[in-house]
Amino acid sequence: MQNGGFKGHPQMRLTLLWMVVFLTGLWATNFGFYFSKMGLTPQSVIDYYCGSQLQFTQPRSFQTMLEVTHFHLPMMAVVILLLTHLLIFAPFSSRLKIWLISGTFGSALLEEGSGWLVRFMYPGFAILKIISFSLFQALMAFLLIALARFLLADSPR
Repeated sequence: MQNGGFKGHPQMRLTLLWMVVFLTGLWATNFGFYFSKMGLTPQSVIDYYCGSQLQFTQPRSFQTMLEVTHFHLPMMAVVILLLTHLLIFAPFSSRLKIWLISGTFGSALLEEGSGWLVRFMYPGFAILKIISFSLFQALMAFLLIALARFLLADSPR
């Protein structure tokens, strides 16, 4: 993979395409998880993290947030590493690749960290949660589509 050798290896291409299918499922379920808890309004994010008297919900506990973060960070790192590593071989400019790599890792980190900011720093960070979630999902979609197109377009005839 280091030299882009997967391009001419049908089994590797097949494996990577199946990976794209599974990661597309991960991408889709991210929406389900997010929207089952909150929406794209700052108040819905604040209610989720800080609790809501109207909905009879408690604030997220430190322990609960720590457990979620503990599992999210390494999984996000591995998934993003895999996708961005493969992006390196796609026919994009170096500048775009750097932006996509940094943007994806950065938005994922902000998406994960903004919940902590809302809960323990200031509820006004809710807008950061919404923006970082939206940006992360958009970048993941772009990476998945670009990778699928790259793998399918270069397939041996």
